[in-house]
Amino acid sequence: MTQRPSSISARLMWMNLLVSATVLLLAVLAFFFYDLFSFRQNLIHNLETSAQIVGTNSVSAMLFDDPQSAATTMEALGSSPDVLAATLVTPEGTTFAEYQKPGWAQSIRVVPLAPGRNDDYWVTGQQVLLAHRIIFQGKNAGTVYIAARLSETARRARQYLTIAAIILLLCMAAGLLISSTARRLIAQPLVALAETARRVSRERDYSVRAVAYRDNDEISILVDAFNEMLVQIQERDTALNRARESLEIRVQERTAALRAANRELEAFSYTVAHDLRGPLDTVQGMVYILESLGREDRAPERAEILQHLRRSTHGMALLIDDLLNLSRASTTAIKREQVSLSGLVAEIADDLKRAEPGREVAFSIAQLPEVEADAGLMRVALDNLIRNAWKYTSRHQAAHIEFGAARVRGEIAYFVRDDGAGFDPKLNDQLFQPFHRLHSRSEFPGTGIGLATVQRILARHGGRIWAEGAVEKGATFWFTLHSRDTAA
Repeated sequence: MTQRPSSISARLMWMNLLVSATVLLLAVLAFFFYDLFSFRQNLIHNLETSAQIVGTNSVSAMLFDDPQSAATTMEALGSSPDVLAATLVTPEGTTFAEYQKPGWAQSIRVVPLAPGRNDDYWVTGQQVLLAHRIIFQGKNAGTVYIAARLSETARRARQYLTIAAIILLLCMAAGLLISSTARRLIAQPLVALAETARRVSRERDYSVRAVAYRDNDEISILVDAFNEMLVQIQERDTALNRARESLEIRVQERTAALRAANRELEAFSYTVAHDLRGPLDTVQGMVYILESLGREDRAPERAEILQHLRRSTHGMALLIDDLLNLSRASTTAIKREQVSLSGLVAEIADDLKRAEPGREVAFSIAQLPEVEADAGLMRVALDNLIRNAWKYTSRHQAAHIEFGAARVRGEIAYFVRDDGAGFDPKLNDQLFQPFHRLHSRSEFPGTGIGLATVQRILARHGGRIWAEGAVEKGATFWFTLHSRDTAA
């Protein structure tokens, strides 16, 4: 079972008590040791004064060798309750006279003074031994030793500590009273604020507010800031809910529109693939029958009609194929695999050369690494680009078509370049619009759908396409695929 952490108010109370007790205890100890030091120094000073008086009054007794007179002089030390014994020593180190407090039977252990020192003292436990050298007419006349006890110091220490303990208890009681008052004035508002924050976090109800206080102190400022934060969160939450609802509505509308467009596109593709393909097959069958008939009169007119029918059906077939490719470019699921763009371009170039062996067209195809793409869609895209280059170089006696790659602004871009009719750069934005042509059908045949199909295919691969060219100076179509594609 985990122990519940104490509240902030309890922590504040104990912290105040601990600080107060610590400060007071340090002050008591400081005064206590200062008093003990001062008392001991005063005692030693008084002993020095007594030793000087005894030494001065004992000089004549030592000069006239009167130990009894010196002992009588030292008996005056009995008036001091701290003095235990005294000894008068000659310069030769022999005891001249002694004094012992009644009931004290120990002799003083004489400690010689260091050369050059006339006064000194030694503290051992609860006793102090003081020595004073008697100087008479510049000569050493002897030494006075006084032994005293420090029991008065211990008694004063006990009294001092007793008084200090009483004062400490009184101060702790006063600190407890002050802390409880501070707890009520400071901690309770903080506890109320914490409960409000817990409720907001648990219930996600940003409409609640913390209780405001009239005092213009830090706590009231904190409560006001907390309430202001709740107001801003509530406003943002309301706006976010509205935006989410609006977005859901727009998504539903766009989804419905997209589904309708897909249904229309499927219906259109079905119509193109079936309703138009059937009549075209019939026309082609009639052309075949006409060609198989025997020779008759008006053969030139019949041949012209047949040729016209052939061109018309071929053009309609191309239009149907382009429309189907455009539909596939938008709806077919992408199936990524390793594809060799150079291999696809080489296959398309071979097909074009076999279809029109009389043309002089030189192909330059760079051997590039494979890319990850949909093989079927990329064949449609490259077929459109290569066939465009083939078509727009048809009026030149000799032509050159190039496929390669280069690094453009940090990414690999592939290109199809030709030296054919080119285009006006001012019309660059119209190149990829479906059913929009920059040349008339009398100049170059086509449906105007191929480049739009290429653009959709590349967009579905995460790439883009753009073109560069000039009239009768050829054209270059650049395109990119996914950023992972690289070229050597």
